[in-house]
Amino acid sequence: MGDPKSGERFPGFDVLAQSDHWDATTRRVVTARLDTGGGRNFFTADEEPVCRALCATLLALDGSPGEPPVFEMIDGRLAEGITDGWHYDDMPADAEAWRRSLAELERRGFRDADDGERRSLIEAVRADRERLAGMPGKRLFDLWMRYACTAYYAHPTAWNEIGFGGPAYPRGYKNLGLDRREPWEVEEAGARDPIPVVERAERPVDPERQRRRAG
Repeated sequence: MGDPKSGERFPGFDVLAQSDHWDATTRRVVTARLDTGGGRNFFTADEEPVCRALCATLLALDGSPGEPPVFEMIDGRLAEGITDGWHYDDMPADAEAWRRSLAELERRGFRDADDGERRSLIEAVRADRERLAGMPGKRLFDLWMRYACTAYYAHPTAWNEIGFGGPAYPRGYKNLGLDRREPWEVEEAGARDPIPVVERAERPVDPERQRRRAG
């Protein structure tokens, strides 16, 4: 819940205003995320639209200006072979899992489906009621979310959204503790208890109820 006038949760906060306090290597790594080039290096032209649709559904993206370039960041990571260093023994390597799952989503018409249909399929995968391209649903959902969330929250735009002050090196933090802010941090506008929101968000989706609402 943000400032009713600006719509921002942390009005006026810009983490990049602190970039002069980062060392040169940190500054270079973070600012490079602002310009991903907009091209594809791993996904094909046919895979791109279904991957964008998947990421938009997983993270509730709406294409607003300034959103983190999640697709481009996942694409770049896969192109460079940057994984988490492991994968489940009942799953293929990450790159293959992405290609196989996107091909199956395309076969099922995911790209052109409405939001309710997309969410229903993803929920079936998450709840392990659905195998996709022979892969266990819960493992595949875990893979999608790890890549999507890592991409989203690695971007400075997301840091502004959550009020994260950026890398602590070399300056560090001195005001540690609940509700103790550094001079450059901004108080959250309209703060409220997040627990009820999280509990509601994590409640399993009832496919039948969702279909009734969509109809």
